[in-house]
Amino acid sequence: MYKIVSKEDTIRIPAEYMRRGASLHQHIDRLAMTAFEGRFDEQNRFVLVTSNHEALGRGRIIHGDGAVYQKVKFDAVVFCMEDYEVVEGAVSEINEFGAFIRIGPMEALLHKSQIMEDMVDVNVGAGIIEGRSGGKRLAVGSHVRARIVSLSPDTTDPRRSKIGLTCKQPGLGSQAWEKEN
Repeated sequence: MYKIVSKEDTIRIPAEYMRRGASLHQHIDRLAMTAFEGRFDEQNRFVLVTSNHEALGRGRIIHGDGAVYQKVKFDAVVFCMEDYEVVEGAVSEINEFGAFIRIGPMEALLHKSQIMEDMVDVNVGAGIIEGRSGGKRLAVGSHVRARIVSLSPDTTDPRRSKIGLTCKQPGLGSQAWEKEN
């Protein structure tokens, strides 16, 4: 789910940005975007975009560093996920072990054992997972509604975050399956 939140944090303004007659405020936007966007915050929300950066008070200089540490207030668009939340996304890749589903800016794994009650056959070359007896199928590009069953964000590298999904509950699965019923 996407949210817009107001946040406060500290950015480091290198010494070379401090010149006589130059304003530090001109650097705050770029430095804040670099520092916060594309990372998880302290509440495990993925920060997509920041805006309205505003310096709060005077910055501090740490002895031996020479940079200014400036507290900044800003607005952020964040993507947050919670355990057992129902999410929607599209199949981005089919592998031997299941399908990767794109949910917002993240990729989640829908293991083949969690797709449907039916046994499934995986055809990686064709990009299809198909139920043996029911004929239901998932393909690259299929829209899916699933529930998050495991959530392990990696705050150091968001691409290594592990998100597990299931479609084995009523109302979940491919949107094409709903039209068949």
